[in-house]
Amino acid sequence: MRSFMAAALAAGLFASAPAAQSNMAKPDKFTAFAVDTSNTAPRANASPVDITINRWSTDAERDRLLSVFREKGQDALLTELQKLPVVGGIRTPGSLNYDIHFARQKPDAEGGRMVFLMTDRYVSVWEAMNRPRTIDYPFTLIQLQLDKESRGVGKASIATKITQEPDGTIELENFSDQPVILNDVRPAK
Repeated sequence: MRSFMAAALAAGLFASAPAAQSNMAKPDKFTAFAVDTSNTAPRANASPVDITINRWSTDAERDRLLSVFREKGQDALLTELQKLPVVGGIRTPGSLNYDIHFARQKPDAEGGRMVFLMTDRYVSVWEAMNRPRTIDYPFTLIQLQLDKESRGVGKASIATKITQEPDGTIELENFSDQPVILNDVRPAK
């Protein structure tokens, strides 16, 4: 699991993308079926999820996040991520839209693309006041692997801690053992 999310983080944060990526003719909208089998849920949960990307994050935003993380660590990265403009949102049935603060895409050789999303995790008032172990896992990361018709699969790590090893390797530690699997990802109408 660590290797999947570390690869996703590296691809999302380090990938160079065309400069025009920050301007979109129209939003990218996806729908998927999320299956959560993590150990943080009392039982397996399944739900539709809608993802909207209104704008791709710029190279400058990516570089700023990497610089802050390398110089000051996870807490500073979280603060800097929260300062970025909202680039999209995530919604499940019966919930409010949850803001996405970072979105990048990387084309693949077969005409598809990998989409990487990162945002801060919702923290309840109780969690903020009582500061249980979960408070150390403030990020939500999503990776979508899409074909040329924008259909595919994805994974989401709802609660993640980001650290840097002494050799400079970025490592993700997940609060839950299993990612949320996103099945049947497809363009939303």
